[in-house]
Formats: sequence, structure tokens, C-alpha cells
Amino acid sequence: MNSLKTHFSLYEFEVGCDEAGRGCLAGPVVAAAVILPAGLIINGLNDSKKITERNRKILAEVIKQKALCYSIQFVDNLKIDEVNILNASIEAMHLCISDLSIRPKHIIVDGNRFKPFEDIPHTTVIKGDSKFQTIAAASILAKTARDDFMHSIHEDLPYYSWNVNKGYPTIQHKKAIEKHGLSPFHRKTFQHALKAKQLNLFD
Repeated sequence: MNSLKTHFSLYEFEVGCDEAGRGCLAGPVVAAAVILPAGLIINGLNDSKKITERNRKILAEVIKQKALCYSIQFVDNLKIDEVNILNASIEAMHLCISDLSIRPKHIIVDGNRFKPFEDIPHTTVIKGDSKFQTIAAASILAKTARDDFMHSIHEDLPYYSWNVNKGYPTIQHKKAIEKHGLSPFHRKTFQHALKAKQLNLFD
């Protein structure tokens, strides 16, 4: 069953936006934007963190098949270091919205921070990925895309165990940084990497 709401506004073309990877030490921040058909119910949709990896992958394919349109965009760690993680997250969401084949009439965003996109009205929704279908769908697309990316770069740098921690600051990940230093995918300005900075692991 699905108890999530289909729309916040009365506009037919309302887009839901969310991101994955804000709290990571390494890798990109990935955003997604999704417009679903009016009245469509996708059973099982929820905050991506509350769904198993297997079910996320299944739901991601359902979302891609049934969405009127969607977009997934990456902003890499170098840009994150340049503009900070909040601005990079919003930039990724803006890239998604501009990439949609349908221009939305209203934007709903997970969380409480966003910057206006052109002249389209927007609403931020705290825990929106557990309240609205389109935000939950965006959450799942962003999470699965980012996880796939972290799996791919793990193959070249296996000692960071990104296939398991996905770049988040686990004890194992921090110990790997202490032993091997920072990779080209690490965010040098992220607050959780301050210990690494103290250890002179930066260039």
C-alpha cells in the first residue's frame, strides 16, 4: 500500500525533487526530479532510506517507466568543494528541473532549503520523501544512481569500501583515509574530513 500524497498543489505538472549524498565524505551529490501522471499510485514508494536496496532498484525501474518525465543529475566533489554541499545540492536539483521534457508548474523539494528556479513557484517540505510520491520517487532515483556510481569507483579504489559505505563517514571509511590518504573523489572541505586535514592528508 501507499499512503503518500500525489500532489501538494493543484497544478497537474508538479515536480518532486530530492538528492542523495549530502552527508558523504566522498563522491558526488546526486539529485533527481520526477513528474508523475495525475492520480498515479505507485505502491511501495517511501523515503529511499526506509527501503531495501533490492526494492529500491525495482521501484526505480517502475518510476522510470511510469513517470511523465524525470531527470537525474550529478555534481562532483570538486564542485562541492567550490560552492559547498548545500549549494551543490540545489545546483543539482536545478539541473534536473531544466533537463525535464515537461516544464513544471510547481516544485516540491525535500527539506527546508532551496533557491528559486526561474519563475516557477516552489515549496520545501521537511521529510517530504515520506509524505509525497514525487519526492519519494526522486529520492529513490537519486539514491540508486549514486549507489551505482559509488560501486563503479569502488572497483578502482577498493580499500575505501565504497561498495558498502557509499562514501558516508563510517569508522571503516575514516580508518581507510588515515591509512591511504584522500582519493580524487574525496571532498576536501567537508566538515567530517577535518580529522584527515589534521593528519596532513590534503595536498
